[in-house]
Amino acid sequence: MLYWLLYQQLCPRISPFRIFRYLTFRTVFASLTALFMTLIVGPYVIRKLREFQIGQYIREEGPQAHKKKAGTPTMGGVLITIAMVVPTLLWADLTNWYVWIAMLGTVAFAAIGFADDYLKVIHHRNLGLTGRSKLMLQVLVAIAIAVVLVALEAKGEYSTHLVVPFLKRFRPDLIINGLLANPRTWFVAFFPFIAFVAFVIVGSTNAVNLTDGLDGLAIGCTVIAAGALTVLTYVSGHAVFADYLELPRIPQVAELTIFCGAMVGSSIGFLWYNAHPAEIFMGDVGSLALGGAIGTVAVIIKQELLLPFIGGVFVIEAVSVILQVGSYKLRKKRIFKMAPLHHHFELLGWSESKVIARFWIASLIFALFALTTLKLR
Repeated sequence: MLYWLLYQQLCPRISPFRIFRYLTFRTVFASLTALFMTLIVGPYVIRKLREFQIGQYIREEGPQAHKKKAGTPTMGGVLITIAMVVPTLLWADLTNWYVWIAMLGTVAFAAIGFADDYLKVIHHRNLGLTGRSKLMLQVLVAIAIAVVLVALEAKGEYSTHLVVPFLKRFRPDLIINGLLANPRTWFVAFFPFIAFVAFVIVGSTNAVNLTDGLDGLAIGCTVIAAGALTVLTYVSGHAVFADYLELPRIPQVAELTIFCGAMVGSSIGFLWYNAHPAEIFMGDVGSLALGGAIGTVAVIIKQELLLPFIGGVFVIEAVSVILQVGSYKLRKKRIFKMAPLHHHFELLGWSESKVIARFWIASLIFALFALTTLKLR
């Protein structure tokens, strides 16, 4: 909105306003808008959540030290989502399809998390949507995103080719073009791409959700992952950088940098209140929204295979749960003292602050490695 007003409407009359044309300038302003919005509105949100008695319920089998956190206001992810969407609406070019895909996808995942959190609150226990229903809703949203991307590919505005790190000449197409001639086989032709996109986005969403178990852990890792995505999105849409780094350039993707910047700003602002000891928890409404946003942006900028490094800690946390469940079902034995992995280290005697700080360090190392691969292609 401000981009439309300050650049498109006023710039022809007031030449200094042409500065609002620059993507980097608007990204910084979007990030700062999100940051200050979260910092200013945060105390009001915390106070209202306490008034409505919207508190966190702690599972019985978890570390006993967490019992004292019971009743801490939750559903703070509503604040994160608003602080991501509003600055994007203000500073981005709203004629860009990719901006709307990212925003609406984030809001949809936030809505699923909100329903889950709301049911937990009214039931007064740590039980919201069933695992199956939550997963199905996530898959439906991810499929909708994939279908829109297929439509953009048909218009020549998106590529369904897979970008493989370290193998710059190997870019397989996830759409089976030989089957597109017959309308009866369209579903089969599009299925590999749609299934892959759904797997990436849903996997990212649940990985962030599983990581959200300690004060500031998930949101701190999100700051780092979103920062890496901001860089990747910018270079993917920049003609010179994309050509130099041999990345698939999609010019319209550059506008997503503003959305990523807003994600960084809102996450830093929320970390102010979520740092140990937390004054507020993000809840599923926050973790699903952030995970969905990260996965969606990675798919749009064609960095799906780099996502395990961008969000390395998220992946490790998710894998630890899969291994724990699989091992117990197959061998009746546990690999870790408790899953997700951060609880394992807590039960080993690490303090909560130490686990959080070391996981942040690991997240930063993963993100830096992801950025180094740009030139190693």
